[in-house]
Amino acid sequence: MQITGAQALIKSLEQQGVETIFGLPGGAILPVYDPLIDSTIRHILVRHEQGAGHMAEGYALATGRPGVAMVTSGPGATNIVTPIGNAHMDSTPLIVITGQVASASIGTDAFQECDITGITMGITKHNFLVKSAQEIPRAVAAAFHLATTGRPGPVLIDVPKDLAQSMMDWWYPTTIEEYDLPGYRPEVALDEEAVARAVQLISQSERPVLYVGGGTLKSHASRELLAFAERTRMPVVTTLMARGAFPDSHEQHLGMPGMHGMYSAVTAIQRSDLLISLGARFDDRVTGKIPTFAAGAKVIHVDIDKAEFNKVRIADVAIQSNVASALRALDAASAAPQNLDVWWKEIRSWQEQYPLVYDEPLAAGPLRPQHVIEAIARDAEPGTIVTSGVGQHQMWASQFWKFEEPGTWINSGGAGTMGFGVPAAIGAKVGRPDRTVWCIDGDGCFQMTAQELVTARAEGIPIKVAILNNAYLGMVRQWQEMFYDERYSEVYLSADLPDYVKWAEAMGCVGLRATNVKEMRDVIDEANSINDVPVVIDFRTDSSEKVFPMVAAGASNDDIVVHPSQRGGAK
Repeated sequence: MQITGAQALIKSLEQQGVETIFGLPGGAILPVYDPLIDSTIRHILVRHEQGAGHMAEGYALATGRPGVAMVTSGPGATNIVTPIGNAHMDSTPLIVITGQVASASIGTDAFQECDITGITMGITKHNFLVKSAQEIPRAVAAAFHLATTGRPGPVLIDVPKDLAQSMMDWWYPTTIEEYDLPGYRPEVALDEEAVARAVQLISQSERPVLYVGGGTLKSHASRELLAFAERTRMPVVTTLMARGAFPDSHEQHLGMPGMHGMYSAVTAIQRSDLLISLGARFDDRVTGKIPTFAAGAKVIHVDIDKAEFNKVRIADVAIQSNVASALRALDAASAAPQNLDVWWKEIRSWQEQYPLVYDEPLAAGPLRPQHVIEAIARDAEPGTIVTSGVGQHQMWASQFWKFEEPGTWINSGGAGTMGFGVPAAIGAKVGRPDRTVWCIDGDGCFQMTAQELVTARAEGIPIKVAILNNAYLGMVRQWQEMFYDERYSEVYLSADLPDYVKWAEAMGCVGLRATNVKEMRDVIDEANSINDVPVVIDFRTDSSEKVFPMVAAGASNDDIVVHPSQRGGAK
């Protein structure tokens, strides 16, 4: 059967079970948009290509399936570079299809030409510049295989316009060998000797900690983690990218470690004699000053990507495996420490002495951002999905919202991409229309991608957005206050410019505002009663509020700074 390259591309996506594409058409990709009309695939028309990428990420993180975005060449392609970089840092399965100028024009500085494969070489798991229409099915099949196996990540397919218009004989790969990926072997046999050494270290430990990273969610290992943790009685910490991998309500969960982690989680790692890293990469925001990080601990490092071994911290035992398989092997070997009663007694004392706290809410306002998050969470349905931008509001959301299951916390970790929250929420809602989706955003982040609420309204995607409006770039302000002698340089945004209620209404959304505790409760109730259009709430919050606990950049985790009300007794 003879079809065009464009038809082959859409047909190939259908073969992969793609249900939704987030995108924006333009000249070079235009031929592909024609057969899309006749496809079963839903297309979400975004207002900016960055939004398409973040929506696809949100979709992927909420569903566990790869997100797909499609944009045109030149600025269309460069506008989606940030989401590609974000997905690369956070190991999110993402397929990006870009249009390219005609093959004969490549290298001539043609209109809207850019070397997007060259630009993204360092931030994709792999990328393809299609050389013939006949290659398109293979490129699509290989892209999905690459994006979803081993360590997940973004893959880009660049399609020249003339090849999209050329005729080809339809075919589709039926075996992995046809993908033509020499040397790519994502599945590795579990090293039984390494497992045996890990079992020995676990049996000898008296102060172990399960250090759970995003790879635990990527390998769908939450059930195995819960079983292993409960059998061994080991304390569990979940990184920013692993929130929801282990229930927050579980008595063995210490919370999030790192720069703004819980005191007990940070300190347990520091005092541990064995750190079992499960799909975590020893990020600098977790380790603090590396030579002092868990200095007395031996390390068992489980990761699907061997490039992570010994990159930051030397592992005593390295197990290349997905987390689920490794935990099953450790369970089968009955790996367990002896008696953790003394260790748990010490941990409980830290939890009792240094819980998460914030100043008493003021009835007349301004609002405490932590109180706002707790109020929204208290009234939220079980399984509500939360997305966020990046900054103070992100840390407060991770701290004060209780996550009980995987796929309910979606944020930008490694890249720290401001503006991620709103489009990610849209993508998450598309992927999980049965779930309520809240975006906890900052006023700075909101202004970067708020135009995508037009997309949400036009496409019937009723997300809810809580703007913690403190009139500042809050995290930058906190650092300037603490480390730059309160010299607030270019950080003030204004609480009233823009008017977020009017802006929301102009985009076809419901706009609400709360300046005090009573209004806060009323607008949350109203937002929860609206399920047919997007809702945006402008919560006026205290600009002087800071995120605690905190470890200063480059400082030791031993120097963790707790809330002012708790100072004087930290050890």
